[in-house]
Amino acid sequence: MTEGGKLIIFSAPSGSGKTTIVKHLLDQPELNLAFSISATSRPRRGKEKNGVNYYFMSVSQFKRHIKDGDFLEWEEVYRDNFYGTLKTEVERLWAEGKNVIFDIDVSGGLRIKKKFPEKTLAVFVKPPSVDELKIRLKKRSTESDDKINMRIAKASVELATAPQFDKIIKNYDLDVALNEAHKLVAKFVGAEIPDSKEQ
Repeated sequence: MTEGGKLIIFSAPSGSGKTTIVKHLLDQPELNLAFSISATSRPRRGKEKNGVNYYFMSVSQFKRHIKDGDFLEWEEVYRDNFYGTLKTEVERLWAEGKNVIFDIDVSGGLRIKKKFPEKTLAVFVKPPSVDELKIRLKKRSTESDDKINMRIAKASVELATAPQFDKIIKNYDLDVALNEAHKLVAKFVGAEIPDSKEQ
């Protein structure tokens, strides 16, 4: 892979608010960020679009990409439910002169950090508690109770990996977490935060 800009990883248990934080950061022009779209073999949910939310592919297509070494990182999160980052996706964004931001699974985030230790800022978003996570996931109403319980069980394992990340942001208060994430990423990419945002 030809190297380009910086890599910023946000990982967290499902429901921690990392997607909200990533979306906020993408709206800050001085950070010069572009979102790395993950590939997945899971079915689309709701209004999700291919090439916007994810690159959707079948399990066999995904496995072929694994065999061909096309992924920077990948993982089978649940049975036949694969997620991964295509090398071509990161190269495409680097070619545009962007810093690349990821909203990915904990183990995927740590794998990228290991491959590009000098260029990567790995941030773990910590929820107030596992109970709070459960409330947030139920509010989404997108998944069955079984699926939520699977996510909660996984969250306990993921929380144990937090110390392996460069920074931990506690998302107890969203505005505080957004501000902290903004300052952290601005410092890492060498960007000035406009005065109006220094609240």
